[in-house]
Formats: sequence, structure tokens, C-alpha cells
Amino acid sequence: MNDDFDFELSPEQWEALRTLRNPPSNSRLSKAYLVESLVKLGLVVLNDGVPAMTPIGRKVLVRGSCRLLDLVA
Repeated sequence: MNDDFDFELSPEQWEALRTLRNPPSNSRLSKAYLVESLVKLGLVVLNDGVPAMTPIGRKVLVRGSCRLLDLVA
């Protein structure tokens, strides 16, 4: 079984995924198209209109953390 969760996400998508790690109390992201793109990739689901990270989304975020550091540098 291949456990590779390598996704080519834009910096905005990475930021949206990272934001969903600890969502604010209102659980709203300002850019709905980012959530929709993450839903299409299976990284986020909508529960009663509120975005939530999937287990695959969590794995992608953890494995992509080194990329996030590269984006900041």
C-alpha cells in the first residue's frame, strides 16, 4: 500500500488547511473557494456547512510541514 500523501497545494491552500487544524470559534474561512478545493481533494469535509479536516488532510498537513517552512523562508 502506498502511504504517499504528496499534494501540490498552493500557499493559500496550505494556509487554509493549517487554519483548519485549530479552527476559530466561528469556524469560517474567508475564502470559500479554498475550502471547496480542499473538499475536492478529500482533505476537508463540510459538516453542516462547517469545514473540518479529514484524517488524510491531517496526514498531508503533517507531511507537508517542511514545505510550509520552506515557503516562509
